Amino acid sequence: MLKVGDKLPSGSLQEFIEVEGNGCSIGPNSFDIAKATAGKTIAIFALPGAYTPTCSAKHVPGYVQKADELKAAGVDEIWCVSVNDAFVMGAWGRDQKTAGKVRMMADGSADFAKATGLTLDLTARGMGLRSNRYSMLVEDGVVKTLNVEAPGKFEVSDADTMLKQAKGG
Repeated sequence: MLKVGDKLPSGSLQEFIEVEGNGCSIGPNSFDIAKATAGKTIAIFALPGAYTPTCSAKHVPGYVQKADELKAAGVDEIWCVSVNDAFVMGAWGRDQKTAGKVRMMADGSADFAKATGLTLDLTARGMGLRSNRYSMLVEDGVVKTLNVEAPGKFEVSDADTMLKQAKGG
């Protein structure tokens, strides 16, 4: 399992881009994790699935609300990662009003989740292999903090905890 001090696993995540620009076409675009994190401080939070109750009511809204404070604390980007495709993550981002605040990164085949060892098997609930709920602060591709939730909990991966960690507390 991924731990503090580890480099993020290599691979890519996809993001649905609404407006063409910065070399990105409209629609799903693939981003190399190592290149996207190089020289940056990124707050990453992962969750089991788009449109699920806790994720939609608490997890994403908290990061949207705290985005400016996180950026003031030195965070360059905020990523929400979920085992969903880029189209679903794009639509969910529109619903959650994440534009300019949180990048909605798709891990469609759970490759990133598997590589981190932070998976959650929800096959019995009809959802297959998903990502566990967690957050991490990453500097230049290296994990500086990691907050993994216990099954069914939402206590340590929230935006307030990440903000305290980004401020060095």
